[in-house]
Amino acid sequence: MTETLTENPNTPAISSKIPEAELTRLTDDIVAALKTVYDPEIPVDIYELGLIYKVDIADDRSVAVEMTLTTPNCPSAAELPGMIENAVASVEGIGGVTVDVTFDPPWDQGRMSEEARATLNLW
Repeated sequence: MTETLTENPNTPAISSKIPEAELTRLTDDIVAALKTVYDPEIPVDIYELGLIYKVDIADDRSVAVEMTLTTPNCPSAAELPGMIENAVASVEGIGGVTVDVTFDPPWDQGRMSEEARATLNLW
């Protein structure tokens, strides 16, 4: 069974064999790690930009990240997945990490947090 981090608070909880306290710590630490990764062309981290669509934490503590890019022709397309993989793998207690890039749905500015909008002055 896997635990999925999503931005939707209405997503039903998924049963996990990982103790709740540890799952909470892993979740918080993964989000913190994702916030250390920046698109080299944009002064906002990839998490606040809304580039992370899904993070699944499996019972064996392996992590699968589904992400997107701001455009299919993003110049950072080759390096961002590796940066994300390295950041998440640095979290204590994490097993393997896989990162998949998708463009479904396509990214748009509506996925950005208020913090990202403020930083980029996009109101």
